[in-house]
Amino acid sequence: MSANLNILKNFIEEYNQNLSDKEIVYEDGLVGEIKKTIDKLLDEKFLPSSELKTILNKQIRRARYPMEVAITGQFSAGKSTFLNALLSRNILPTGITPVTSKVNFINYGDEFKLKITYYSGATEYAPIESIADFTDQRQDDMKNIKYLTLYAPMPILKDISFVDTPGLNSQSQSDTDVTRRVLKDVGGIIWLTLIDNAGKLSEAQVLEEYMQHFKNKSLCVLNQKDKLTPQQVETTTNYVKEKFSKYFAKVVPISAIKALEGRASHKDILIEDQNRDFINCLKNELKDSNESKIDSLLSEYKNSIKNIKNSDTSDNTKLLEESNIQEVLDFINNSIRPQAQEAKEFAIKKDLRSFCDILIKEYETILKVYDALVEVLTNTEEKVLKAFDEILSKYSKDLFTIYNSLISVMEKIAHETFKNIKTKKAFRFDESKNFFGEKIEKVEYETYWIDSDAVYKALFYDDQTIDKMFKRSIKLLKNVELDSDEAFRDVYRMIRNDVVNWQEPYELIRKNREIASDAEFSNTRHFAAKVYENVLREYHKAILENISALRKKFAYFNGALSYSYIQTTQATIAHFEQQIIESEELYKKEPTRFSISHPREDEIVAKLKANFAFEKIEDFLTSKRNYLFKIIKYSKEQYLEINQDRIEFVKNRKNQYLEKIKDLEKIKSEI
Repeated sequence: MSANLNILKNFIEEYNQNLSDKEIVYEDGLVGEIKKTIDKLLDEKFLPSSELKTILNKQIRRARYPMEVAITGQFSAGKSTFLNALLSRNILPTGITPVTSKVNFINYGDEFKLKITYYSGATEYAPIESIADFTDQRQDDMKNIKYLTLYAPMPILKDISFVDTPGLNSQSQSDTDVTRRVLKDVGGIIWLTLIDNAGKLSEAQVLEEYMQHFKNKSLCVLNQKDKLTPQQVETTTNYVKEKFSKYFAKVVPISAIKALEGRASHKDILIEDQNRDFINCLKNELKDSNESKIDSLLSEYKNSIKNIKNSDTSDNTKLLEESNIQEVLDFINNSIRPQAQEAKEFAIKKDLRSFCDILIKEYETILKVYDALVEVLTNTEEKVLKAFDEILSKYSKDLFTIYNSLISVMEKIAHETFKNIKTKKAFRFDESKNFFGEKIEKVEYETYWIDSDAVYKALFYDDQTIDKMFKRSIKLLKNVELDSDEAFRDVYRMIRNDVVNWQEPYELIRKNREIASDAEFSNTRHFAAKVYENVLREYHKAILENISALRKKFAYFNGALSYSYIQTTQATIAHFEQQIIESEELYKKEPTRFSISHPREDEIVAKLKANFAFEKIEDFLTSKRNYLFKIIKYSKEQYLEINQDRIEFVKNRKNQYLEKIKDLEKIKSEI
């Protein structure tokens, strides 16, 4: 038993461990912070887009990569020569005008190699010596290349990657746009210009357009200072410093060609080359296990290193001093490099916050969809209630007209009946006693009778006025039924038209920024497209129910009026005939106490109404709280209830996005 309990206990613990949410532990530092933010932004509740996933993953790679320093400027300023000087290698092609037509990334690698990245996403590698084949913009087949990446085993590239750009006065606007985008993301900018061209109006215009936001990370390098006298160099440098102070943190005159020549022959660079060549050769010989060859290589390597160390480098030192390249290197090492990590962290976090802002803005765009619908439903309310009141006002008058028409019919029948109440002589016998005994006396009196044949003939046979009046009333009632039916439908159409006007633009709503959620906007379009099911159906259903209730009531009264008015008249006349007979019998028995009934015209009208069940008809047609009033009152109350329910429904949809915005704002605040 105990063993079974232990098995069960272990199973439960394992089950809970597998099901419980394990807390994710993130690595320390910037990459860990980025991953934490990414996991929050890619939460399924935001229905993240593939574009957002891609751009967020780029931030991790960006955090791990060295800071980028862009080399830019106008064409033919010697950017490639300058970069070769910084790298102490004559790697990038020079001498072709213009050369660089693509962005070239110069990154650290264990060996020299060139990677070509195409717009299709495909990549290929090539020897670094073939770089010129991929950088001349005059070649048509270069159009498919997106950018080049040059890898070099140089210590400086472990901390800094250089970006060689096409320039800002490119013949291609797309190249200029690419350069401008690159400048926004880099940690430092080196603006290269020819010293004898510096400060000209054309350059000032380019700087004003593209460089005014990058002062703190910008260095201006005046190339080819060897073309001017020292005094001219100083004058030009001071002029540029003064004129372009708002664009650059520092202005440095150099000679890129002398710098390249001096740095390429520097002892440290020559020793690096020997080390690399020796290691490559050693790897090849180790494959063949040729010990004698290895010994020879080692001996040659030692001699080469010794010769380099013992060589006279005074000329190189002089060239480097004259080139003034060290001042550029000092700016990179002392100004850009120390701030590289801080600047990169700031830039990445700034971008992450901007992604949050973009997503919030896109959600706010969706919020406007629901806000607009709430506004429509709210604003329509007053119009709908007014429309219901107008239905009551208009058709109450029409019903009263029908009532008056029916009253006229009743009065005409009553008048004709009253007119044909005629007199006739009759006798009764009175018994009396005297001295001679009992005596029976015949007494003549006047009684009444209704000439029903004359009534029927006048009302129904010779003249069809009554028939026409009834049919006219029935027709009027049917018209009111149809017109009020349509008026109720118009109320729904009013609601529908306002909602459809809201619907039209939002059925096609699209996200404004690529990283926004496709699914969220798809859901919004679907909601707009299904607005009948989501919103309008309840109003439509209520209106149809109210029309049905009204039709049933009209059908009842239509049936009542269609009932044979001839039979009703006959029943009324029969009633009064019976009343006369009964009163006459009483009169004959007790003439001093009773009189013979003579129906009044208003009594005939009252009986006709009773036989027609006119009280219900009268209540329907003329009462201030008639059936139409009750239907309208109920319709208004029902509409207000439905409208509030639909507004709350839309607001609940909106609140889902408000919650997501709050979540995004919290994520942003925690970055």
